[in-house]
Amino acid sequence: MLKDITIGQYFPMNSVIHSLDPRFKIVITLLMIIMLFSGGSMICLAIGAVYTVMAMLLSRIPLKLFWKSVRPLMPFLVITAVLNIFIIRSGDTLWKWKFISITEDGLNSSAFMIIRITLLVMGSSILTYTTSPITLTDAIERLLSPLKKLKFPVHELAMMMSIALRFIPTLIEETDKIISAQKARGAEIDSGSLSHRAKNLVSILVPLFISSFRRADELATAMECRCYHGGEGRTRLRQLRSSYKDYIALIITIVFLAAVIAAGRIF
Repeated sequence: MLKDITIGQYFPMNSVIHSLDPRFKIVITLLMIIMLFSGGSMICLAIGAVYTVMAMLLSRIPLKLFWKSVRPLMPFLVITAVLNIFIIRSGDTLWKWKFISITEDGLNSSAFMIIRITLLVMGSSILTYTTSPITLTDAIERLLSPLKKLKFPVHELAMMMSIALRFIPTLIEETDKIISAQKARGAEIDSGSLSHRAKNLVSILVPLFISSFRRADELATAMECRCYHGGEGRTRLRQLRSSYKDYIALIITIVFLAAVIAAGRIF
């Protein structure tokens, strides 16, 4: 299960999405999130689904990787959907047994929720799949640069977000190694009662925290040895430049967002 988590990973490809300016990709991702949550009907969700699938295909990232980004969330989505099915009582009753009933609105709400969250996770994954952490840091810093006038630590915030995204795959790999090592020593992590499994998590969390603090200390030492003093007077190897592709992608996103809003008012 841990190997299926792909959050924070970057997959270099030669695609239209990869070539876009990361600043535009961040703005487009925010507009996509607004798009998915603007409409409350299946037609609105269908428009958002067309946009998301189109972006996934243009990124040339294998579709199985997008499924891996959703797969760890499926148990929580299924539990939430089942609760919605039995809690929502409005609409035509399709099945009833004593105090338990399944209604048409409950099924529609559950399906709508699962599709929306799935599209949200897949669409948001495009940003990290197609943008390197360093480029993403520069884009976040440039977008938040007006806040520097308010003495807001923009560079430090962008650096922390970049480091967090960069080390998610590393921590997942480290966790998998610790679990394998504990199993080799006879630890029963995947078996036993719920309380027994919770106690066994201590043998995983303690070495994971120790390893994380060690990595953080090594990273801080490496940054000090390279005379890192923050963003003041710092130059960049790659300058961010926008092109006509970025504006076309932004216009297409705005058109889809307007279509979702219009469909929401009509239907």
